[in-house]
Amino acid sequence: MADRLDKQLAAQSREVQYCTHCVVSNQRPRTVFNKDGVCNACEYAWQKEHAIDWSAREAELSVLLDAHRSKDGSFDVVVPGSGGKDSGYAAHVLKEKYGMHPLVVTWAPFIYTDIGWKNFNNFISTGFTALSCFQNGVLHRKLARTAFELKGDAWEPFTFGQKAFAFQMALKFNIPLIFYGENGEAEYGGSMKSAFKPFESVEDWDEAYFKGSGVDALAQKGVEMGIFSAGEVLDKTFDLYKAPPLSDIKKLGVQMHWMSYYHKWVPQENFYYAQKHTGFVTNEDGRSEGTYSKYASLDDKTDGFHFYLGFIKFGLGRATRDAMMEIRSGHITREEGVALVRRYDGEFPKKYFKEFLQYLNITEERFWEIVDSYRPPHLWEKINGEWKLKYQVK
Repeated sequence: MADRLDKQLAAQSREVQYCTHCVVSNQRPRTVFNKDGVCNACEYAWQKEHAIDWSAREAELSVLLDAHRSKDGSFDVVVPGSGGKDSGYAAHVLKEKYGMHPLVVTWAPFIYTDIGWKNFNNFISTGFTALSCFQNGVLHRKLARTAFELKGDAWEPFTFGQKAFAFQMALKFNIPLIFYGENGEAEYGGSMKSAFKPFESVEDWDEAYFKGSGVDALAQKGVEMGIFSAGEVLDKTFDLYKAPPLSDIKKLGVQMHWMSYYHKWVPQENFYYAQKHTGFVTNEDGRSEGTYSKYASLDDKTDGFHFYLGFIKFGLGRATRDAMMEIRSGHITREEGVALVRRYDGEFPKKYFKEFLQYLNITEERFWEIVDSYRPPHLWEKINGEWKLKYQVK
C-alpha cells in the first residue's frame, strides 16, 4: 500500500540469507553480511570480545561522570527506565558504583502487566526517584491504532516516547547528561553508524527507530483515515513524543550516552545483576510467548504483538532476537539457537489478544486483515489455506 509509513519494507532484499554465526537473516533492517556470511552484529560482538579496550572505556566513563556529578545531591543524570533488567542495571551502576544521582524517567507501557508493575515498584523501592508519563489515553490509543494499520506495529508510539521523553525531561530539569542502556542498532543488528561512539544524534531517530517517519506523519495520516478528528491533532499535541528543538538541546549541551559503550553489554548478565540488586523478577508463566526466555520485555501486555508483527514482516520473531544475542554472548551454540528458533518463533501471543483488540478498538477479523497484508510474498505462501514461511534458519 502506497500510504504505508514503514519505509524499511521497500529496502527488504528479496533473496533471504542467514548469518553463518547466529540465526538472524538479511531481512532484519540495516543488517548486512561480510564475505564470510557473518552479520554486522556478530562482527561487532567479536569486537566487543577481542578488540575493544574496556579499561580505556571505563576511564572515559569516569572522566565523563566526574564532570557531571553533583555535590549537593541534586539530580545529575537522566536515566530512561522501566524497572526492567537493562535500565535497572544501568541506573543502579550509575548510582552505586559511580556515586551519581539519577532521575529515572519512565514512558509508561500501553497496558502494564502485573509483573511489569511489580518490577517497576521493586526497582523504585531499592532507592530511585522516578518520574512517569502516562499518556493521554484516548490519543495514545489512536496513535497505536494508526501505527498498527500503517506501520504494522502498534508499538510505535511507545518507541517515540522512549526516545524523546528523556530529552524533554533533561531540559525541564536542566540536566545535560542522559544515560540509556544499550545501542540497539549495534547490539542487535542494524546501522553501525554509531557503533563505536558513545552517543547518537536525535537526527538519526527516524531512520534507526521510527521506520522512516515520526509522530507528525503518523498523526496526520490518522486524521486522513478518520481515526483522529482534526481538532485532536494540533501543532503541540504530541510534543512529548518528539525530540526538543536542536537549538534547545545544543544550548544546554544535552547529550545521551549508552552504557553499552562503556561496559560490555550482556543481557543475561544484566538480568542476574538486576535480580540481585533491584528486585527484578521473571515472567510468572515460565517463558514469554514467542520465545524461550523469561526476563525480557515483560512490562507491557502489547509487547508480544510487536514481536509477532516483526515475524510477519521479516520472518524473524522473538526467539530469533533472544537466540542471536545469546549465541553472540557465548551462552548457546548456533545449533541450539536454531532449534529454539524453529520451536518458538512465530508463536501467537494469545494471552492478551482480547485486551489488545479492545485497546485498538478493532475486530479480530480486521486484525488478521492487517496482519496478512504485511506478509511479503517473497517470505510467505499459502498452502492448503494456511500461511507458511518459505524460509527458516537451518
